[in-house]
Amino acid sequence: MGGMNAKPKQRTFEMPINVEQQRLRWQCRRGLLELDYILQHYLDACFEGAKPQEQAQFIQLLQQQDDTLQAWLLEGMAPEKDFAEITHRLRQQIV
Repeated sequence: MGGMNAKPKQRTFEMPINVEQQRLRWQCRRGLLELDYILQHYLDACFEGAKPQEQAQFIQLLQQQDDTLQAWLLEGMAPEKDFAEITHRLRQQIV
């Protein structure tokens, strides 16, 4: 019986939203479609099963500028030492 004192129904979701995963997904969106594809593919296919160290490297990698990521991932430029392993892993997806 509706009335003014009736509580509104709470909205429920079938799957809980993983806020961290959504934040990372947003950070994978870049100005270059090729980078979007590489980064989002890794996030979807590899991130959850990766070791914590690799996950941390990926998160730090997302802080880099698009032109730097383009050089490292698409043009074959040697990355900074701290990003050598994760860029190698991401490059493996391209081939």
